[in-house]
Amino acid sequence: MTSRTAMGGAPQTEKELAERKALAGARRIVVKVGSSSLTSIKGGISEKSLTALVNALARKRNEGTEIILVSSGAIAAGLAPLGLAKRPKDLATQQAAASVGQGLLMARYTQAFAAHGVTVSQVLLTADDLMRRTQHTNAFRALDRLLNLGVVPVVNENDTVATHEIRFGDNDRLAALVAHLVRADALVLLSDVDALYDGPPAQGASRIPLVTGPGDLDGVTIGKAGRAGVGTGGMMTKVEAASIAASSGIHALVTSTANAEKALAGEDVGTWFAINGSRKPVRLLWLAHLASVRGRLVLDDGAVKAVRDRHTSLLPAGISAVEGGFEAGDAVEMVSADGVVVARGLVNYGADELPQMLGRSTKELARSLGRGYDREVVHVDDLVLVPARRSSKLGS
Repeated sequence: MTSRTAMGGAPQTEKELAERKALAGARRIVVKVGSSSLTSIKGGISEKSLTALVNALARKRNEGTEIILVSSGAIAAGLAPLGLAKRPKDLATQQAAASVGQGLLMARYTQAFAAHGVTVSQVLLTADDLMRRTQHTNAFRALDRLLNLGVVPVVNENDTVATHEIRFGDNDRLAALVAHLVRADALVLLSDVDALYDGPPAQGASRIPLVTGPGDLDGVTIGKAGRAGVGTGGMMTKVEAASIAASSGIHALVTSTANAEKALAGEDVGTWFAINGSRKPVRLLWLAHLASVRGRLVLDDGAVKAVRDRHTSLLPAGISAVEGGFEAGDAVEMVSADGVVVARGLVNYGADELPQMLGRSTKELARSLGRGYDREVVHVDDLVLVPARRSSKLGS
């Protein structure tokens, strides 16, 4: 039996339907819920919506499934107590609202889960916690231990201290990275929209029940990530997050918060993103999808082949030009002479150091500039290939 999608989707096979049903018996699931599903500007936290979600998650937890909840809503929850009529645009006021709202949100979660005999914890993360090896190892240990103790960790971005430069951008992508961090079996992304459609639902569009890869979305208008109302994401960020997970070995489902119980039971709701790749280090996922690019390294043809085809470290001899103002440890793009992006990586030298090194071998640099200049510009362990595209504006 197959269930056909409309334009843009693949047919659901017996295998994919079986995978959905396997969600019911998954060992560890990351569930993300958006601000629009939990809060409103006028009313703050919606007790009815939050309780309904918690009821579904707590039942699943009490059946033996480990649940991590990535919850938006801190900034939105803080608006009413601060007398703010809408989501602030400036970072300082967003941080203030998050500081007030996060405590209110956790208090509601603690109370609602306690009614089911489930303990919750608060885990606040920044991008820095997932990009640095020591910190993401510590984050994994903490979350893994909480799960072993039967706790439901409630994860959010640490909006109170995060800056524009080190933000995840939205909690959908944070949830995808957390799913990798904790080695989850599945990622479930909940919002106020029940599925991905092949056009505007109000205009009679059809649900796309299955996505097997990027090609299934050709010709599908997804829309842009928006900042309307109390949230910051949109369907585009959910599709991006689900695609990140699926391309790295984790099942993903996009559906509505109202469908949470059905989704966790493995029923045919929402849009299922089938696995189309293998697991990757979470730091490289951050680098590929979320890192803020601070500069570009223009490579000669030999370096392009070495990095792209042989997946080797980038050496100074293969760089022909340096663009941007970056420091050691920043993310940079590696581009061909005609501006096509080949890879991203964490650079070992600042933009002020590199010009004197271009085109020279590491042995020569060590002799003339001293020890420390014989390192790779970008080590292969800090380098990730990306789909070919034209380089965009720096900082995007």
